[in-house]
Amino acid sequence: MVFGMTDGWVLAAEGLSKQFGTKLAVDDLTLRLSPGEIVGLLGPNGAGKTTTLKLLLGMLRPTRGRASVLGRDSTTEAVAVKERVGYSPDEPSFYDFLTGRETLEFVTHVRGGNPSEVLQRLAPMIEALEFEADLDRFVAGYSLGMKKKLALLVALAHAPKLLLLDEPTNGLDPPSAVKIRRRLQELAERGVTVVLSTHLLDMADKLCTRVVLMNQGRLIFDGAPSAAREAANLDAGASLEDAFLKLVSV
Repeated sequence: MVFGMTDGWVLAAEGLSKQFGTKLAVDDLTLRLSPGEIVGLLGPNGAGKTTTLKLLLGMLRPTRGRASVLGRDSTTEAVAVKERVGYSPDEPSFYDFLTGRETLEFVTHVRGGNPSEVLQRLAPMIEALEFEADLDRFVAGYSLGMKKKLALLVALAHAPKLLLLDEPTNGLDPPSAVKIRRRLQELAERGVTVVLSTHLLDMADKLCTRVVLMNQGRLIFDGAPSAAREAANLDAGASLEDAFLKLVSV
């Protein structure tokens, strides 16, 4: 029996902790996510957000606790987890000597897929991001925003049921950021679970059905954006940023 998947959870973490020397970066995190949720992973710098994503992906081994992603243990089955999850890091890195198209083809070959089929399936996203011309440019000439677009396409290439996105709209112009939000909503409507770590609280307020707030490695709030306002004793017209600042200061 695989931990976390018996009740239909896409992702489950139980007492997940990670210590670096004397610093406890993630402290006793317990979390369960269902299909089709868009979850904002929020918190100040150093809250443990990126470390949490890396623990879930099996890129780091937990000091304590465990996690299961899409029916696979994040520690003992890390390769299988990476095969099934779409991940976009905060600072994506690619081979400079490849074009964007060649990068997608390379990743697809590594995963045993068909590049032509993948590019055809990604065509609507490529068009929405106005990325057609940039696909045949060398990555060495990409801006941060272009690398972010390519990273999202790579994350989507194998049609994963779970997306872990670290600052997915960082470096993008506002129209591109809006288009990505719309596409993520469409994916969620089709049952894909989206977890995005972001400092853009206005985007999280508009996009996320649920927000998970961390501070100093600990989970301090988990619920709908409206519930975050209630937890902070703010009225419904207050911003998520106001609620965030109040909850973090408690």
